[in-house]
Amino acid sequence: MSIPDIVIENVSLTLGETRVFNEFSLRMSERRVAVIGRNGAGKSQLARLVAGLLAPDTGRVRVEDIDVGRDRRAALATVGILFQNPDHQIIFPTVEEELAFGLRSQGLDPREAARRVSDMLARFNRADWATRAVHTLSQGQRHLVCLMAVLLMAPRVIVLDEPFAGLDMATALRLTRYLETVDQQLVHITHDLPAVEDYDRAIWLDGGTVRADGPPAQVLPAYRAAMVALGGSDAFTDI
Repeated sequence: MSIPDIVIENVSLTLGETRVFNEFSLRMSERRVAVIGRNGAGKSQLARLVAGLLAPDTGRVRVEDIDVGRDRRAALATVGILFQNPDHQIIFPTVEEELAFGLRSQGLDPREAARRVSDMLARFNRADWATRAVHTLSQGQRHLVCLMAVLLMAPRVIVLDEPFAGLDMATALRLTRYLETVDQQLVHITHDLPAVEDYDRAIWLDGGTVRADGPPAQVLPAYRAAMVALGGSDAFTDI
């Protein structure tokens, strides 16, 4: 699978009274991209812009030649997103219904959708989940349901918006291993620096601007050092 080109061009975005981005531009064409930064830096808003869940006030966001902020149908088929809370994504009572929903929305007939759902459950050794009620699954298991639902849609890009926050270490490692096997381009919003040390690129956002951009071996230590310095200071006004 070729790697898509994500292009953010002169984007400005205001939410409420907060100016998140002001003529912000960025290009991402690596297979694994980490986006780090403090709370309020604009990371989650960037994730939603790339997924087409937010449209910029001005400028545009393109994945390949698709303007994801204005062509919602094409965006759904091109970019998938995993949120921190799986319950913000799951809407159906059983696993097979949840997994089939995206396929049915793409126009697949029920028999073909059911076949693909069965194949996906088998791929993850979860065939016995088909008729399980979603509410009986653990948080980590519900995250896996969301991941399978995204993969079934076969997007070119998967955006991860802190999907492992709050999970125990074993579950987070298991889901990380699943993600290592996918062919899609990953844009990973995270505070977990060790999880992205082997990525192709790290982008440090600060106040809606790029403070550092490059190999994780350079960007992550600089970010860590800045946070350690900030944590040791008496400047608590911005917490």
